[in-house]
Amino acid sequence: MSNQILNHFLMPITRRPEVIMVKGEGSYLWDNNGRRYLDFIQGWAVNSLGHCPEVVRRAIVEQSARLLTPSPALYNEPELELAELLSRASGLAQVFFCNCGTEANESAIKLARKWGRLHRNDAYEIITAQNAFHGRTLASMAASGKPGWESLFPPPMPGFIKVPFGNAEVVESVITAKTVAVMIEPIQGEAGVVIPPDGYLQRLRQITKRHDLLLIVDEIQTGMGRTGAAFCHQFEGIQADIMTLGKGLGGGVPIAAMLASEKASCFSYGEQGGTYNGNPLMTAVALAVSRVVLQPDFIARVGSTGRYLLERLKQLANRHECPEIRGRGLLAALRLPGEYAEEVRDRCFEHGLLINAPRPNLLRFMPALNVTIQEVDKLIEIVEESLNDLARFKGPIALSQK
Repeated sequence: MSNQILNHFLMPITRRPEVIMVKGEGSYLWDNNGRRYLDFIQGWAVNSLGHCPEVVRRAIVEQSARLLTPSPALYNEPELELAELLSRASGLAQVFFCNCGTEANESAIKLARKWGRLHRNDAYEIITAQNAFHGRTLASMAASGKPGWESLFPPPMPGFIKVPFGNAEVVESVITAKTVAVMIEPIQGEAGVVIPPDGYLQRLRQITKRHDLLLIVDEIQTGMGRTGAAFCHQFEGIQADIMTLGKGLGGGVPIAAMLASEKASCFSYGEQGGTYNGNPLMTAVALAVSRVVLQPDFIARVGSTGRYLLERLKQLANRHECPEIRGRGLLAALRLPGEYAEEVRDRCFEHGLLINAPRPNLLRFMPALNVTIQEVDKLIEIVEESLNDLARFKGPIALSQK
């Protein structure tokens, strides 16, 4: 299929390079011209074990020969097994499966509002963070704190109070009788891998308990081993009331989950659902992936490789006067001295590397959780080559001041 046909029939929701990806294996993608790319995006932190891992292929083949979907009105074995595994790993009581992270966050918002109606005199407002990203449905966009989003599809849905990220005291200052929950990302991924101060989540947990509010942690990007823990909020030793998972849960297939404590789990029949939710094909894959990525030894290797990635980025930053690196596990970012991240990203693509530029001055890295040290070294080599290319083309002064 030609690029012209694709461009004609697909809605233009994002800018894409003029190639078609046709094959993936491990940390690499191949386009329709046979060119290979080292992939440090991995479907936006989706492919936990890289492209087309054997464990995913085997689960798809075996389950597709048994049962695709019986109906969400009936139990199936992979769904039950995955629910138990995630419940035990998280300490949360019950699981609702859905198809994407946005849907998981939408479910969390609905559950919190239902809980507020039952237990907080119809309280419905949720405190969220500025620059947060919780999804692209109307409610999850309203919950997000991306600048300009409130004006995109008016009128915006009410019920969300935005506060600066990382400041627990300001959260407490805006609590009213209408407040039902605090919804937070342990690390703000789309904002550029922004890590809050140590103890931030602990203080939020203390505040929400003191005021009898729910604490919702959005682990869509940070969960399932990505940061060197099963779930990122566990670094601070807290237990949330509601947690959302997506991306890495399925290792490349569309599945997400919303988990809730016994206290918070209050849906009644008919209040939540979905035609494909919890279907055995997707849950079988997620079960196979989860059995790998939630193993303590595997998570420890993620932490070790992540430390190596950050050290190599630090060395690169020093050579190119980049003001900051940040990250945890295999979720990392490099802040550039000027607003030319997209140009670096595009030059990396020309050199056979896929990276993300979520902000004008920021590069983000989200490799497979089993990425090798050699592949990290190749990443650094190509990013450095691309930075040098731009410096030669523009001159170091113009580049740093753009």
